[in-house]
Amino acid sequence: MNIYVETNFVLELTFEQEQCASCEQILQLCEVGQAKLIIPAYSLAEPHEKLSRQAKSRRELQQSLNIELRQLSRTASYTNRIRSIQDVASLMVQSNEEEQYRFIQYRERLLKIGEIVALTTDILIEAASCEAIYDLTPQDALVYTSVLNHLRRYQPRQSCFLNRNVKDFDSPDIVDELNRFNCRMIPRFDHGYSFLKSQSSS
Repeated sequence: MNIYVETNFVLELTFEQEQCASCEQILQLCEVGQAKLIIPAYSLAEPHEKLSRQAKSRRELQQSLNIELRQLSRTASYTNRIRSIQDVASLMVQSNEEEQYRFIQYRERLLKIGEIVALTTDILIEAASCEAIYDLTPQDALVYTSVLNHLRRYQPRQSCFLNRNVKDFDSPDIVDELNRFNCRMIPRFDHGYSFLKSQSSS
């Protein structure tokens, strides 16, 4: 069973979002050889850019908070209330470090067991067409075209594309195109894990 995932799979794990437990279980299934994880190269590059952008935004917010807190600290009646706000400011710095650490750890695991779909010239050209045909963002078009390219090349007997971009990928035309390559669209990671478990048990 080939499991195609997109950027949100990596983000779910990195940020410990609501479906991260299912993503971890899917990853573990692949680590023991019960399924094969296929990842577009772009989906490993995009989270790094998001982390960098978010870390910069949090640092700027923290700096602004510190300036305001220094002003407020001159008012005696605000002293106790300021302490809790200072905790929030330090949390932003700590969360940047923790998320960066988790991303590095998960990236190592994904690179160890996953097959990476390289971003080729053909994929870039086709992705530009997919933007118009399916009304996809440039990022989603790169991911989708990477999945299609791998399906055409290897034609697995059974596969699924797990994602969280329901409004973008879960369109009738995309679902039909994936079905032609025996690839099932599953727009939730927890549903994807349930599907994989049902397939392994049968």
